[in-house]
Amino acid sequence: MESKPQKELEQRIGYTFKNPELLTEALCHSSYANEKRGTLHCNERLEFLGDSVLSIVVSNYLFRNTKLPEGDLTKIRASLVCEKSLYEWAKQLGLGEFLLLGHGEDQTGGRERPSVLSDAFEAVIAALFLDGGMDAAEPHILRFLPEHFDRPSEAFHDYKTVLQEVIQQNPEERVEYVLVGEEGPDHAKIFHMEVRLNSNVIGRGAGRSKKVAEQMAAKEALSLMGEKI
Repeated sequence: MESKPQKELEQRIGYTFKNPELLTEALCHSSYANEKRGTLHCNERLEFLGDSVLSIVVSNYLFRNTKLPEGDLTKIRASLVCEKSLYEWAKQLGLGEFLLLGHGEDQTGGRERPSVLSDAFEAVIAALFLDGGMDAAEPHILRFLPEHFDRPSEAFHDYKTVLQEVIQQNPEERVEYVLVGEEGPDHAKIFHMEVRLNSNVIGRGAGRSKKVAEQMAAKEALSLMGEKI
């Protein structure tokens, strides 16, 4: 699969690079750099820098926008600055479509591999930082955070597990999560889920990923059941 032009990615990010070679490097996987025999640098050094920039921006946001104690701040930051979150954000951006991959990596599903996408997401953060400073990097990062901070504690609440524990008190009961709709472009979709108990809808939720929508549906179900959440 041939990667899409970087101009389209710039449009999705909402930033035009003064030095587009930085973005090229951020998208360049080691497999592609190896095939080009050193004519391009892979994104590993940028990934290192991007990880630090991401941590600073998230820490600063949490410090300024919550009154949570240090322990809770650490938990939230850890839930965000991790491969799982970065992978979800990279998918929202459609980042896999733009990666420069070696033939073998491309053929074996590299564009959807969590480690590849999360590393590239951090590398893009670094490229933005180097090209435009924090004024470029920070807005890009913050656009992915609001879903977690309606109530900051939701970043590490697992409502699905709590709901399952409640339902399991009656072994014959069966819970399932059903996707009932989605809207928006591929890089910014909103998913709508229902949680059903024996085919009856007991909660609904929406989010930027199916997992977040499931959590929100479980949260509503627990609330309607009168459970403390």
